[in-house]
Amino acid sequence: MKEFLIGFAILCAYFIVCATTALILRKTVHIPDEVFRKILHFILLSSLFIFVFAFKTWWISALTCGLIIILAYPVLFFFERFKSFSSVMTERKQGEIRLSLIVVFLTFAAVIGLCWGLFRDKVIVLAVIFAWGYGDAAAALIGSKFGKRKIYRKKTLEGTLAMAVTAFVTVFLILILHGIVPWYGTLVTSILVAAAVAVVELFTHDGFDTVTCPLTALVVMIPLLYAFGGILNG
Repeated sequence: MKEFLIGFAILCAYFIVCATTALILRKTVHIPDEVFRKILHFILLSSLFIFVFAFKTWWISALTCGLIIILAYPVLFFFERFKSFSSVMTERKQGEIRLSLIVVFLTFAAVIGLCWGLFRDKVIVLAVIFAWGYGDAAAALIGSKFGKRKIYRKKTLEGTLAMAVTAFVTVFLILILHGIVPWYGTLVTSILVAAAVAVVELFTHDGFDTVTCPLTALVVMIPLLYAFGGILNG
């Protein structure tokens, strides 16, 4: 119980401070809508550090993801009654933030359960989620500003390359610092995961890359780490 209370208190403090800061910036500084959306994206994404490091037990961490959904859903549902909410939160359609909340935290819980619970390695949770999270942010920002060559629907070559490069750097840094496989295993794993998530993100619609990209990263990464002696071999 103590573990849960401490972790949950840290989570609440984190979201309150970050949300308040973001809204103050939104009101006082001109921030383009797409940039503000990615600020919210990073706030949500970075909460994963708390789920991974503020909790010592994987199932408590995973269940807390579900609790966040239960508590936050009705609050968001209430505020969606006000038109100013969608404007401030840069929603593209009503209920977008609420749906994103459910999908993100369910994905967090699933990846925590598989990587930390089944494969007994919490750091891999970060590599799997951040391969999508940072890569997707780079794809959106680079693609919207510099994208010239459309390759599928509204998605561009520049955005897809930004996703691949960012995912590669993210996975490589996490795994090399973690040190669970040799450098060449880290390199191969990072390249293949980055390529896979970039392709999957390209063909995923309606924001469901939140699910498809982390699961793709997981499916590609785990066999490679096993092959290089990084998991379930000790």
